[in-house]
Amino acid sequence: MAEDEREESAAPPPPTPPGQRVTWQKLTFLPAFLLAVLLATWLWFARTDLDPLSENALSNGQVSKALWQHVRLTVISTFFVLVIAIPLGIVLTRGAFRRASWVVMAAANTGQATPAIGLLALLVIWLGTGTKAALIGIIAYAVLPVLSNTVAGLKANDPTLLEAARGIGMSPLGVLARVELPLAVPLILAGIRTALVLNVGTATLAAFGGGGGLGVLITTGITNQRMPVLMLGSILTVTLALLVDWLASLAELLLRPRGLGAGS
Repeated sequence: MAEDEREESAAPPPPTPPGQRVTWQKLTFLPAFLLAVLLATWLWFARTDLDPLSENALSNGQVSKALWQHVRLTVISTFFVLVIAIPLGIVLTRGAFRRASWVVMAAANTGQATPAIGLLALLVIWLGTGTKAALIGIIAYAVLPVLSNTVAGLKANDPTLLEAARGIGMSPLGVLARVELPLAVPLILAGIRTALVLNVGTATLAAFGGGGGLGVLITTGITNQRMPVLMLGSILTVTLALLVDWLASLAELLLRPRGLGAGS
């Protein structure tokens, strides 16, 4: 029995499960798949006879314009989500502000629980049509994941580590910047990844408020019953969402502090 116990204690730790390892196959599979989808879509369009209405919807750079508008809506809205949610999440874990955290989180939950199209309609009534109303609606819809993950990540930090940091003379700001935030980075990055994908999807609704984006192609295809236009808008939206999610997963891997383990 003693020998068995010594053998067990000397045994190496179990290897990392294959699903947890980041390999080149995992990193390159999705871009290769998306490239194949786009190539197949291009070949399909090359062999499809488009009627004048479909040609008009897809000509004169309309597709590239809609794609650029969609990317711009996603980037700008995500920037403001980060500017709002991360500092607010930090504040809600400091001192007396913790008591107000449930109020802010309830408001953030309300923003996401509200149907996106209904929220956009209210903003259009209030602000009029255009990019401004669309951006505010997208931001309100995507704040919750980043805010909740920031709060959860900071609250999950080991109190003994924080006490040790204070014990060696670090200031509250130093503890936050050098201990709390680095430990909370994985959860914060996961929230940002979720918000990015949400923003790509919600940005399709900007077309209903005159904000542009790939939703223009989708709504044109639906209202005019033009399947090629609808297919192209839908494929580009899904491809963009998957690409953004892949890029965010790379960012999670590269920005994760060393010693916290590899992401899946």
